Amino acid sequence: MSINADSAKNSQPRHKGPLELRRKQAAVEMSDQHLLDTKGPGQFVHTDPWRVLRIQSEFVEGFGALADIGKAVSVFGSARTKPGSLYYEMGVQVGRKLAEAGVAVITGGGPGSMEAANRGTVEGNGVSVGLGIELPFEQGLNQWVDLGINFRYFFARKTMFVKYAQGFIVLPGGLGTLDELFEAMVLVQTRKVTSFPIVLLGVDFWGPMIDWIRGTLVAEGMVSEKDLDLIQLVDDPAEAVDRVLHAAVAPAMNGEQRPE
Repeated sequence: MSINADSAKNSQPRHKGPLELRRKQAAVEMSDQHLLDTKGPGQFVHTDPWRVLRIQSEFVEGFGALADIGKAVSVFGSARTKPGSLYYEMGVQVGRKLAEAGVAVITGGGPGSMEAANRGTVEGNGVSVGLGIELPFEQGLNQWVDLGINFRYFFARKTMFVKYAQGFIVLPGGLGTLDELFEAMVLVQTRKVTSFPIVLLGVDFWGPMIDWIRGTLVAEGMVSEKDLDLIQLVDDPAEAVDRVLHAAVAPAMNGEQRPE
């Protein structure tokens, strides 16, 4: 019998939590030993297991903070939108009209269109929520956020946008807005979420994108014509609010499902 075979035969397994370790893998410190003997720098906070706890804490904090906000709509848009501009004023009107309808408003908590929607919500005496994100360039939560949560991880933040909203209103924006828009479309298209309206505000801005989807993606067979039914395109903030609120209720009443 070879040395390796003898080693394999005589190796005693070690248990480390749910893990069973043998041979070289068994030659590791015990969890308690590593915990109690560690006296070096705090590198443990950068390890993947520690990140799991951080991620868990973000979900726990988010669920706890938002569980009682009631009916809500998430509003997306560019952080670069300037106060006083057309898109900024659209955001203010959307926030105000949602608040007047008794609906909380959830934004990314930053400046620009997010600030506009939060501002309109406060002016309409509604619940103004901001879900911030840690970025290399500091933004911070805008002054119109009444309930704010800062996240380290985009995916935890995105979960909150969807879980506690009955629909999305999407103002003109850049890469972050497009990311949120297309992720929402995929979730509805795959029925990960149901009865979830997505309304785009700004015909001139979003129209060319819709034309590209129809003229290229549909034409090439990458998406179906029915996928365009996942979004609605309007120019009036009041109509955007009316559509998202009506569509959020109607499918739940008649049992209809979103197209695949």
